[in-house]
Amino acid sequence: MPLSETSNQASKPALQGTNSANGDGIVGEGRRGIVGISTGFQGVYGVSQTNAGVVGEAAKFHGVYGVSHDVNNAGVFGTNDAKGFGVIGICPDGRGVQGDSASGEAVVGVSQTGRGVHGSSTTYQGVYGFSQQNAGIVGESAQFHAVFAASHGVNNSGVYAFNDAGGYGVTGISDQGIGIYGSGGTLAARFVGDVEVSGDVRLINADCAEEFTVIPDGPDDPIEPGTVMVLAENGSVRQCAHPYDKRVAGVVSGAGSYRPAIILDRQPDGAKRKPLALMGKVYCKVDASLGPVEIGDLLTTSETAGHAMKAGDPTRAFGAVLGKALQALQEGCGMIPILVALQ
Repeated sequence: MPLSETSNQASKPALQGTNSANGDGIVGEGRRGIVGISTGFQGVYGVSQTNAGVVGEAAKFHGVYGVSHDVNNAGVFGTNDAKGFGVIGICPDGRGVQGDSASGEAVVGVSQTGRGVHGSSTTYQGVYGFSQQNAGIVGESAQFHAVFAASHGVNNSGVYAFNDAGGYGVTGISDQGIGIYGSGGTLAARFVGDVEVSGDVRLINADCAEEFTVIPDGPDDPIEPGTVMVLAENGSVRQCAHPYDKRVAGVVSGAGSYRPAIILDRQPDGAKRKPLALMGKVYCKVDASLGPVEIGDLLTTSETAGHAMKAGDPTRAFGAVLGKALQALQEGCGMIPILVALQ
């Protein structure tokens, strides 16, 4: 129906619905229930004094679907001029807000004085980032820490990193301790540059080891953890085979329940290298057939390949001592914990 006063056409709505009984002002049915088209302003504009200006609801699709064909504009844009939220997404079981992009940023948060993106959760991650081929989360700052992490739990760390498939996890420092954990020989963290720690560095594992190139006795005779090693040519090592050998270098780390706390001189050619415990606690192969081993006994190399024995001859022991026994072994060959102390 045409408007009665043509002079007021620009200020009057083309279609208006009013319901004073708290019902629907306008209802549209069809392929599209209601279509709003404008060449210069909003296609659909909703205003409410006490509730949502526009509500979209769908049984099997998006409640609100926004598309923009302009590279400089958004499909959905939310703003708040009263210091509130521009966009809020709430979902009981799924994602409150999800952003997908083929090549650009899926979600961008920009703030001049506040937080660009704020995530909060009472029982799960506040912010979660995942990527197939790049970093899950990247932090960058011009004048402050790129990543700042704080934990208020006395038994938790500011940064916790875990890697169960090789490569690197997350790097960071916490005033609660270093939040780094590795599994299966993988790296949970990598630092490029200097590292400063104001508190204690707590190493859970047992020994200090260094990698050496290992010369096996044969292709079918691999060097196992717990094997006593001696120096060979060109700085490499091989398992011991003579008693009181002054070339004794250490024990291959990783046997039993002990794992190395520090491994020095790691190199890419790891297949031919083994970490040798140079100090600390390590499980070691011991042969007690030449004399029972008691707690505190000095140990040296034996003629049994890769095994230590009690250093019963003080005149031959100087320079050939491997360490001290932490557990007794009365007879035969076995694996016992020792304290590596080369002397």
